[in-house]
Amino acid sequence: MRKRLVATTIAAVAVGTLLLPVTAQASSAPRVTAVSVLTHGSRAGTAVVSGYNRPGDRLSVDSGRTRSAHWLQIDYQVQETGYWCGPAATRIALSARTAPPGQGELARQLGTTEAGTDHIGQVTGVLNANLGGGWYETKEMPNDPPTQAQRDLLWSDIVLDIDRNYPLVANIVAPPGNQPPGYPSDQTIYHYFTVFGYDEVDRTVLIADPASFSGNQIYWISFDQLATLIPPKGYSA
Repeated sequence: MRKRLVATTIAAVAVGTLLLPVTAQASSAPRVTAVSVLTHGSRAGTAVVSGYNRPGDRLSVDSGRTRSAHWLQIDYQVQETGYWCGPAATRIALSARTAPPGQGELARQLGTTEAGTDHIGQVTGVLNANLGGGWYETKEMPNDPPTQAQRDLLWSDIVLDIDRNYPLVANIVAPPGNQPPGYPSDQTIYHYFTVFGYDEVDRTVLIADPASFSGNQIYWISFDQLATLIPPKGYSA
């Protein structure tokens, strides 16, 4: 287990766009390398990558830093079934540090069924098991809206983890009226996605969204929105 830091500042986290989950076989799409985050900016709602929305599509995103922002290198992949968002988000997080198992193997490790992945604690355990350590912890956010202490801890975890090359995995609930770009506006979406960057000036976070709703995969959302999407669930950090 690692020592937790208490946040001294609050900043915004950006969330991302999704692709409507579909059940299909993984595609043999060519790998797209060296996706540039820097050229798109980091304002909330900015789409960095969109259009690669076949199940199994993969993208390689390079790491980067500016004076106010930091994001990690990841191997992004669209979820291969409509209920593998947990395995796909876990795979993306692992890819920042190691060659990850496939989504099918991670679904087995997570105990994912056609009903999805039950709890963020399962993700925490699989992340630590595959990395051979105990960095990741499960952080619950039961209050909706979250308390100031929960918001402070979330921002502190984002900065601490990203700066040490550990993406976060968030379990979210996105109802109509509070959704990342591209989500079906007439449905409440229960989902997992990966947080792998932040900008402390724009107060946004960078999201890798395996669902690729409306063909959006990598995008920025505000920290404020991320903090309201996670309750009453939690995140691995």
